[in-house]
Amino acid sequence: MNNPFSARSILGGTAEGPIVAAPEALSFWGGVDPATGAVIDVHHPLHGTCLTGSILMMPSSRGSCTGSGVLLDLALTGRAPAALIFSEAEDVLTLGALIAAEMFGKPLPVLRLSSDAFAALVEAKTARITDTAIVADGLTIEIAPLATAALDLDEADLAMLDGRNGVAVEVAMRIICAMAAQQGATRLVSVTQGHIDGCIYASPANLTFAEKMADMGARVRLPTTMNAISVDRANWQAQGVPASFGDPAARLADAYVRMGCRPTFTCSPYLLDSAPEAGEAIAWAESNAVIYANTVLGARTAKHPDFLDLCIALTGRAPLSGVYLDEHRKAQRVIDVELPEGVDDAFWPLIGYLAGRAAPDCIPLLRGLPAAKPSSDDLKALCAAFGTTSAAPMLHIEGVTPEAEGAASSEAGTVAITRAEMAAAWTLLNDGPEDVDLVAIGSPHASLSECRALAAALAGRKRHGDVAVIVTAGHQVIAAARAEGTLAALEASGVQVLPDLCWCSISEPVFPTRTRALMTNSGKYAHYGPGLSGRAVRLGNLADCVTAALTGRVQARLPIWLSPAGR
Repeated sequence: MNNPFSARSILGGTAEGPIVAAPEALSFWGGVDPATGAVIDVHHPLHGTCLTGSILMMPSSRGSCTGSGVLLDLALTGRAPAALIFSEAEDVLTLGALIAAEMFGKPLPVLRLSSDAFAALVEAKTARITDTAIVADGLTIEIAPLATAALDLDEADLAMLDGRNGVAVEVAMRIICAMAAQQGATRLVSVTQGHIDGCIYASPANLTFAEKMADMGARVRLPTTMNAISVDRANWQAQGVPASFGDPAARLADAYVRMGCRPTFTCSPYLLDSAPEAGEAIAWAESNAVIYANTVLGARTAKHPDFLDLCIALTGRAPLSGVYLDEHRKAQRVIDVELPEGVDDAFWPLIGYLAGRAAPDCIPLLRGLPAAKPSSDDLKALCAAFGTTSAAPMLHIEGVTPEAEGAASSEAGTVAITRAEMAAAWTLLNDGPEDVDLVAIGSPHASLSECRALAAALAGRKRHGDVAVIVTAGHQVIAAARAEGTLAALEASGVQVLPDLCWCSISEPVFPTRTRALMTNSGKYAHYGPGLSGRAVRLGNLADCVTAALTGRVQARLPIWLSPAGR
């Protein structure tokens, strides 16, 4: 868009409605209730606002790749915004709108505005979108058509696009090509493996899409793992999960298995024996997994939205854009972190959360952290929390991550994360009572070392009778914990270890219904938990979680490394 006051059509259509504008990005999954269209993210400026029928304006989306499924469900039930307007590149919600139009005949306009046009339109109260213009309170902004980059497709691509490999592959390739065009890609890239995020039953739309593709004969053509699902697949009926939820959630998982996906059911695929190597081009969805793969492993994957993940797995091809390319892996912002002395494991999710707020729309380089010597578990916690507040698919940590040296762009600005900001964020993420009824570990899924640490900290002591302690982990980790005796030690301390589910997909009654407040060591769940569970959620270190498990109470205070006495 060369014109400083311009609009570009990303997905066509007409719409009219009140303008609802947000100064910051929003994750539709965990942030919007698909049953009502209302914003449930308690940390977002639009909390409580119903988006149905609105012209929704925000810089971009952020957070979970499952947002595309939530938007599709809203579109199919008539609860969606009338149109989406962004000022920056956006893939997750755009893909949901594309699927709604392409497969279900429910068009939902998506536009991208220049910063000047966006700032002017935000001031209006209502808007009408036509094929050629946005008209709002005396303001008219002409809409330029989507710049359809000519894709250089090879013979195998053309065969898939022409239907020679079946109708499901044809649909998948059409969707990939449409996304490539809106991303400005001119070629596709072959990938070696996939990870499916759309197997979470975020809404009925996820099931509708998956079963429609499976019924069309869809079959993945590359090794493809699966994210955590929404039920313990083997035990949900015995756990008292209502059939109205458990049956479609299990059917969704089964649909992806029927299409040839590996039933790993973990949101931490980087813990599997199939984890990619540095430089390997893959196609993962699930925000924490994408960020960890790019940041810590040095693999290459865009943050693929739900549904696009399956399309790529069916074709083995992805748009060659974004962080698949060297130039887009550069840091556009440098963040100097004031490192307190004696930090513990709670420092890392807090810094990830703050780094995302400091770089909500770009890849950052964090400086000042090597002396703290983060473990792989620390980096896992940081990446997951970063994904809740930033739309970026990766970050760099100077002296820690493999691509950090020379990662900063020559145009990168510099900001700082101070102790005062850490204290303010800690207080924000600890807005709950001192009495705790539930301890939640494993968001993302716990590693074997995290299970060992919890077992050692409890050391066979019985939990408080009124406190539930639940760990979610992948089958591979649970099997290893069982083999070495760690699982038995956890269970002897009253800890319940659940497969398949993750905290961000768990529901009642597996989530204990009597819970009023919970403690977690996950920055990701501390952010999403209040909206998803309707309970107060507090962030703490592993020692705080153990204290809660043993006593049912954790004092509300700053960690020692942030308190004046800890200086």
